[in-house]
Amino acid sequence: MSASPDPNAPLIAGDPVMAPLAPSPAIGAKPPGPFLEFWRSFSANKGALAGLVVIILVALVAIFADVLAPHSPIDPDAALALKPPFWQDGGTLAFPLGTDDIGRDILSRLIHGARLSLLIGVIVVTLSLAMGLVLGLIAGFFGGVVDVAIMRLLDIMLALPSLLLAIVIVAILGPGLLNAMIAVSIVTLPHYSRLMRAAVLSQIRRPYVTASRVAGAGTLRLMFATILPNCVAPLIVQATLGFSSAILDAAALGFLGLGAQPPTPEWGTMLASSLQFLQRAWWVVTFPGLAILITVLAFNLLGDGLRDALDPKLKR
Repeated sequence: MSASPDPNAPLIAGDPVMAPLAPSPAIGAKPPGPFLEFWRSFSANKGALAGLVVIILVALVAIFADVLAPHSPIDPDAALALKPPFWQDGGTLAFPLGTDDIGRDILSRLIHGARLSLLIGVIVVTLSLAMGLVLGLIAGFFGGVVDVAIMRLLDIMLALPSLLLAIVIVAILGPGLLNAMIAVSIVTLPHYSRLMRAAVLSQIRRPYVTASRVAGAGTLRLMFATILPNCVAPLIVQATLGFSSAILDAAALGFLGLGAQPPTPEWGTMLASSLQFLQRAWWVVTFPGLAILITVLAFNLLGDGLRDALDPKLKR
């Protein structure tokens, strides 16, 4: 028979028998809060983190545009027309990205254009989200004839190409940045409405809604205080993706001359006014296009990350 171990004997390092058991970190640990759980899921997506960093940088550039811009974005100087970027022959560090056809600093116009593009995104998403939320909530809550009428109207809008519908609306209202934002808001409205209606239909038969109804909650309370808070997750994702769509659509209208009017430093307008110089001054077209590309890509990556973090079915 083997002798039992002496309890008074000293512990030997590495001895699996005599080593004390380490307490499990999971025992008694406080479960992570909803924000921490969301951040863990979101931060696992490196593309979403990169998009968030880019958006923060663009937002800071937009906020401090007056400080960061080395020159005026609208004052021309014919003597400095079509100066190349500083790394090419004839370029200078005073105009790092060169100048346009009437001598305005491209870097300064891009910096101020960031402020305008983010403003367009905020206004368009706010308008379309507010209108779409109300229409979708009404359609899903009341159903019947109201639901059919709203959904068929939205189906007609979706049947038309979005850019063509925006052009028609701007043609009726008149060209200009404000009218372009209104047109883009109307064009993107159906996406929020249909998403909201689907979320309402998935919640309206839940026991907590029935309990609130039995407790005497009124129609508005049921709609906005009971059902709406449980439908915001997909709307947050759609709103984030809506920023990129708003920036693209506003840039397209500006490119067609229906959005922001010169000399406003809007990225789409900058592209439209510089196409004739594409072969002799590539920088006039390239940098506004890159600004649109990077900003839209960042919002798309952020939207994908939010979708993965907020949708339990997509969490890894």
